[in-house]
Amino acid sequence: MGKLRNIYLENRFFWAMGLVIVLFLIAYVMPAVYFVAIGCFLVVLVAVFFDAMVLFGAKDLVSASRTLNPQMSLGDVNPVKLTVENKTHQHFNIEVIDEFPVQLQIREKSDRFDLASNQAKTIVYNLEPKKRGEYIFGNINVFLKTRLGFLSRRRVIKENTVAKVFPSIVQMKKYELKMSSRTAAFHGIKKIRRLGQNNEFEQIKNYVQGDDYRVINWKATSRQNKLMVNQYQDERSQQVYCIIDKSRSMRMPFDGMSLLDYAINSTLTISNISMLKGDRAGIITYSDKLGARLKADRSGVHLKKIMEVLYKQKTQFNEANFELLYYGIRQNIKGRSLILLYTNFESIYAVQRVLPLLRKINQNHLLVVVFFENTEIAAAMDMECTSIKEVYFKTLAEKFMNEKQLIVSELRKYGIQTVISKPNELSVNTINKYLELKSRGMI
Repeated sequence: MGKLRNIYLENRFFWAMGLVIVLFLIAYVMPAVYFVAIGCFLVVLVAVFFDAMVLFGAKDLVSASRTLNPQMSLGDVNPVKLTVENKTHQHFNIEVIDEFPVQLQIREKSDRFDLASNQAKTIVYNLEPKKRGEYIFGNINVFLKTRLGFLSRRRVIKENTVAKVFPSIVQMKKYELKMSSRTAAFHGIKKIRRLGQNNEFEQIKNYVQGDDYRVINWKATSRQNKLMVNQYQDERSQQVYCIIDKSRSMRMPFDGMSLLDYAINSTLTISNISMLKGDRAGIITYSDKLGARLKADRSGVHLKKIMEVLYKQKTQFNEANFELLYYGIRQNIKGRSLILLYTNFESIYAVQRVLPLLRKINQNHLLVVVFFENTEIAAAMDMECTSIKEVYFKTLAEKFMNEKQLIVSELRKYGIQTVISKPNELSVNTINKYLELKSRGMI
């Protein structure tokens, strides 16, 4: 009975049986056709019997396996490989249906191909997950047909696989590579000239041709009776904290991902960049109450800790409590630090409510407020109006965009740094702001 459940009659069988029935109907009028109908019916029966013998003559006609990265990247293209191998001397027409995770909402995707005897074929398809979490891949369903094509057999390969979708590791590695590339400017990363001196003493060394004569140490020179110079290095081990708002304002979607997910991807990228620059990276999350808190560090395992913390974050339905955030910063961040506050403001009123608290944070630290440009509204500003309704819509879009610029002006008026960015450009704009502040010696 188990085998019978996996038998499927194909269209070719129904066409053949339809022809036989037509011949039998004609035989009522023309008796000579009766024997032709009988012959066709027997041919169909023999073909079906042969199909069944080939398809069920062996237990394992084909094998299939799935290969994927157990740590997938959020919002990036992740390749998945399916390999199907024919273990017999027969030629099969194959249809493969993979059971995708429910988060992807993919229901109608199959691949069809011919597979010769004792051959294997690899299918590669790309997935772009839009949510963090566990993605469970189910069985691989392989439907086999012979060249006759009257029957097909379903072969279910148990290949349950669990993959975890983490913040974008691909994006992190991409910007890490671009930072060290000579073509970084072509990808939007600005290499800004350092202004003034912001170095700390490292050692005294012998003068070699090309050293700056302004750093000659005359006291050491007189003691050693040869020219000695001071050697400096960039200031390092400064604290960079990414603070992520998880309130309902960060649930807004863009291209299938929430603003929180864009902030999380950017946090992973900027944390990696800052640690490569010698600084220490930390994380705080909040909504109506404080969430995860990870102390700034730059040890070898710290990046893994950051990934695990970001992986678990979820948006809340509550309003953000900035007063609680202020006291949380005072309690958890010791010493002057660069604070990248990922949030989203849609009105000047929302900013004015929390502005006194933001100013207090900026007095003790260097605060950068990172928020988002509404790309849908920006697109509406460029639309051509053909009705009164569209004129009103465009006017409202311009009002909201002007309000965003008022927010930027209001924050900068009190010395608070800002980054306003499209969601898909958030990482590169945040990196540029970090490099700018480093070059100006502000951190």
